[in-house]
Amino acid sequence: MSILLDSDTRVLVQGATGAEARRLLPTMTDYGTRVVAGVSPGKGGESVGGVSVYGAVAEVLRDHEVDLSVLFVPARFVREAALEAIEAGVPTVHILAEGVPHHDACALLTRAAQMGTFVIGPNSQGMVSPGKAKLGGTGGEVPDLMFRPGPVGVVSRSGGMGAEICLFLTREGIGQSTYVALGGDLLIGSAFVEMLALFEQDPETRVVVMFGEPGTDREEEAARFIASGGFTKPVVAMIPGEFWETSPTPASVSHTGALIERGRGAPSGKKKILREAGVLIAERFSQVVPLVQQALGQD
Repeated sequence: MSILLDSDTRVLVQGATGAEARRLLPTMTDYGTRVVAGVSPGKGGESVGGVSVYGAVAEVLRDHEVDLSVLFVPARFVREAALEAIEAGVPTVHILAEGVPHHDACALLTRAAQMGTFVIGPNSQGMVSPGKAKLGGTGGEVPDLMFRPGPVGVVSRSGGMGAEICLFLTREGIGQSTYVALGGDLLIGSAFVEMLALFEQDPETRVVVMFGEPGTDREEEAARFIASGGFTKPVVAMIPGEFWETSPTPASVSHTGALIERGRGAPSGKKKILREAGVLIAERFSQVVPLVQQALGQD
């Protein structure tokens, strides 16, 4: 099984005539993603990789049903494009762009909450349900080298590290149900809690791997959700960056969401509360696969 995305998911591509969409859209359709149409204002009537392009989301919805829209749109245009999809009633909106202005992110996320729209990103690398469909740049042109179908859900604030976890699992013969890159910006839509709730309902997902980062309280929220019984399956988590807490020299690295204030968002605190919730914590990357094998009963 999978969450959010499978071979039947009807996908709309916004910004379809841009360079990034022209490069990656064929990798999506070749993998099996059901792209029903593209949108690019003023470019209606064109075609990209065999996908018909419309001038507006509303025009697409007159001809097609859409389950999810993925935005290949520069950050400064994300607010307008996302709101267009949200107002049109598209159930899920996936935002790839990094650096969306905070006031724009606030506006679109507020409206999405009012409309009941499920938002992934901004600053999400993409998503893949192995063997079924993929969005964005996840897996590049050779996703089969990195992903394979299986029982492990993977959700990560870092697109690169989440994909790396999938690669190492695949090398050990452990497949994934769905991999989702949440996005590393300070303001994003769905986070760990929302993904855990979806994986809880997926009968074939047996274990979930979370890759977190310093800053924000998204991991702490996940720990409280797990401790409350909202998620009942084994969880393996890795939260790097604890060196920041003792470093004599301030460092400016990672995503815009890596803000630690008065101890809130510190990796040590995240790991403590996750452990207390029963989560298996990997202190090093090399421990992730063995802990997943342990959770699956393979050790």
